[in-house]
Order: sequence, then structure tokens, then C-alpha cells
Amino acid sequence: MSPAGRPRVFDMEAALEAAMLLFWEQGYEATSLAQLREATGLSSASLYGAFGSKEGLFEKAVEHYIAGPGSVTDVVADEAESPREAVARLLHGSITMQTDTSHPRGCLVALSGTVRARGTAEAGARKVVAARRAADRARIRACVVRGIGSGELTEDTDVDGVTSMIHGFLLGISTQVCDGTSAEHLHAAAAAVLANWDSRGR
Repeated sequence: MSPAGRPRVFDMEAALEAAMLLFWEQGYEATSLAQLREATGLSSASLYGAFGSKEGLFEKAVEHYIAGPGSVTDVVADEAESPREAVARLLHGSITMQTDTSHPRGCLVALSGTVRARGTAEAGARKVVAARRAADRARIRACVVRGIGSGELTEDTDVDGVTSMIHGFLLGISTQVCDGTSAEHLHAAAAAVLANWDSRGR
């Protein structure tokens, strides 16, 4: 059998978990290929054969994150929840996840690939996480619209303004966590955001 036909001998999930944790801790630009090889246990040939490039590995690592810890934001699209409850679970669940000491603090999507791109690879990495942030914003906006439709919010509610308030808080959790703000204070801040939502009720 030709080398190209041999099955991969490494654990894909384990490699993605290791890469995800490294990118989460250090960000895209600061993470070197040497560090990725050491963390995943892959040779350069195996890494490039499986993922094509560092950017390709980053994209798969982000997908792995979104399916794992990052899935905490999926609740905002759950129409079985009231819009307010969906936002409450989004914010409080994100705080709990981002302050969990069993993995790097903060949010990989919020913290990685945010530096202005200096090259094609950096631009590609930035697009990967920017797409997820845009998707989160769109789901939050849909939740706000649903809140108006359900009567939780008044019809004259500024949809984009409330969306930016919630999404901006969500993204800001990461920097506050990394700066040492406690989970207790962040949960209190989330309660203040929700009080603002309640103040717009009919």
C-alpha cells in the first residue's frame, strides 16, 4: 500500500483538543508550529498532511471549541426558552464556562485572531473567529426580535442597540476574566444587563 493510502495513526480528537487549548491560551499569532507539534505529538508531515497548514489546524480547533466549551452560546437560539431566559442562560452560562479553571480562561473566539492581520494566514485566522462572532450576534439579534414579538420588549425597542449591549457584554467577559474579575462580580453585571432588558418590558 502506498504511504498516501495508510490510515492515520494519531487520535484526531486528541490532537484537536491539544491544539485548541494551546490556541485558547496563547492566541493564533503567538502559537508556533513547534509548540503545536509538541502539544499534539504530530510531526510536521503529519500536521500538514492532516490540516494543510497552521491556519487549517486553527480552523479545525475553533470548530472543536464551538462543538465543546463554546457551545454554551447555542442556548440563545433555543426557541423553547423565553427570549429573556435564553439571554440569561447565554450570559450566566458563558461566565461559568469562561471562569472554569479546568481549561484556559476566557473565550477562544473572543481572544484569538483579533489582532490586525499582517499576512494571508493571519487574515484567514481572523475570519474564522470573526464569522463565529457574527453568527453569535445574529442569533442574539433574532432573540431580541423574538422578545419584541412575545411582548417581553416594547415595540419601539432599539433592536440593534439591545443586540450590541448583550453581544458587547458577552465579548467583554473574556478580557475581564483575564484581568482577574471574579465570577461573582461578572454574574452581578449580567444581572444588571438583564435588568435593562426588563426595564424595556411592556
